[in-house]
Amino acid sequence: MIEKQKKIREEEKAVLVGLIQKEQTDEQVKEYLDELAFLSETAGAITVKRFTQKLLHPDSKTFVGKGKLEEIKNYISGKNIDFIVFDDELTGSQISNIEKELNITTIDRSDLILDIFARRARTAQAKVQVELAQYQYLLPRLKGMWKHLERQGGGIGTRGPGETEIETDRRIVKDKISLLKKRLGEIDKQSFTQRKERGEFIRVSLVGYTNVGKSTLMNVLSKSDVFAENKLFATLDTTTRKVVFENTPFLLSDTVGFIRKLPHHLIESFKSTLDEVREADILLHVVDISHAQHEEQIGTVNKTLQDLKAFEKPIITIFNKIDLYEEKNFDHWLEDDVKKEILRELKEKWEHITDGNCIFISALEKRNIDVLRNFVLSKVRELYTIRYPYRAVHF
Repeated sequence: MIEKQKKIREEEKAVLVGLIQKEQTDEQVKEYLDELAFLSETAGAITVKRFTQKLLHPDSKTFVGKGKLEEIKNYISGKNIDFIVFDDELTGSQISNIEKELNITTIDRSDLILDIFARRARTAQAKVQVELAQYQYLLPRLKGMWKHLERQGGGIGTRGPGETEIETDRRIVKDKISLLKKRLGEIDKQSFTQRKERGEFIRVSLVGYTNVGKSTLMNVLSKSDVFAENKLFATLDTTTRKVVFENTPFLLSDTVGFIRKLPHHLIESFKSTLDEVREADILLHVVDISHAQHEEQIGTVNKTLQDLKAFEKPIITIFNKIDLYEEKNFDHWLEDDVKKEILRELKEKWEHITDGNCIFISALEKRNIDVLRNFVLSKVRELYTIRYPYRAVHF
């Protein structure tokens, strides 16, 4: 029978595995596994051990080498470990081989993200999007997952039942994908109609890596109550609010956060949700400046925006959590003049990179929010003037 993704229960114990491949440093992989641990925590699991291995390429059969697999096996033996998470996508045969060798549930990063999305889906649209992504993830892995059936009994003539089961499951999954796509298409039409009914307002969308504070900033700017917490993917469904700055109205949307190695099934399934980004007039790219890998996160978001054909839009880069940046980087003995100089150099660097379209804030402490409001207001008014040059616009 078809088995969908593992449903992670609260307080399960997980072991993480990552490869240090060419052009990657030990420090980078540590950051990647930190994020994987945060994903596991968001799903409700506890990370108890991490394993890394330097390899030019993943092993085609077991992803890691035989020696590393044996090391993992020795560690989990006799311990109450519930599952293992690999930081890269595994094939169905790799999952099957690893589980056969270690006798433990094995999932990959994509599977973990899908589990989190499934937990956080609230609306009918999000639930259908996640289910579609799950089946699309499952389809190419069916053969590998059914490998044990092909070997049942051994000898000539025993492959038939296994192959029949595989083809039956493949047909069921394909039919389910077709049905979900049709249902999602109907929901997309409704969403498109709703977006068209918003009239001629300038539309502004918050984008960024997951957990950078987009929802907190949404609450501050729109004075609304959007769900925000210190976990990855706190927001799945797009939230749109009408905002008025100095008698100038516009629509502000909070969108799902991006992440490194975001499963392409999710990007495809959440296309209608991400249409909010495609159709926006201005993008507010929120960055967690306190994060050690914030530059890599910026690259991930920019790459995703390019994939969505939204990178050429006007973008204001908002460096959030400047309070945490100072807390992490400023020792108590540093003189105020030195702190100011460090901040000045940081701001000059990014003002140069963004051509002056950036601002440093703390959404939590509401620091520099008035400056941000004025910045956004000027851009919105500028677009109204360009879009409706022959109409008298009163602000």
